[in-house]
Amino acid sequence: MENCPTGAITTKDGIYDIDSEKCISCQQCVISCPFGAVFLHEEIETPFKCNLCNGNPRCVEACPKNALLFLPEHVLGQAQRMTSVLKYVHMKEVEYVEKGERKVLKYADIEKGKAED
Repeated sequence: MENCPTGAITTKDGIYDIDSEKCISCQQCVISCPFGAVFLHEEIETPFKCNLCNGNPRCVEACPKNALLFLPEHVLGQAQRMTSVLKYVHMKEVEYVEKGERKVLKYADIEKGKAED
């Protein structure tokens, strides 16, 4: 995070970690985290956050109902692409504007093997 004055927050493979040796407990990370994922606790000297147990989160393994799922970042990207594709599966046409002109792109009717008019 750019708001950390000592550079105590690092990221590796999409996982943010707080180096307690560099941290001066200014709490800028707590204030500026857009996800509210950095916490304070009275028994811990520096702010902390989940670091996903360095890529092998124990909470996922321990959850008795399998309610937690850990997806590595590259798999998450694939899932997002699939979701995007599925949004357009039922569309027959897409409207778009090119050089100020409204155009319509029609998808082929897969069942009939031809485009609709």
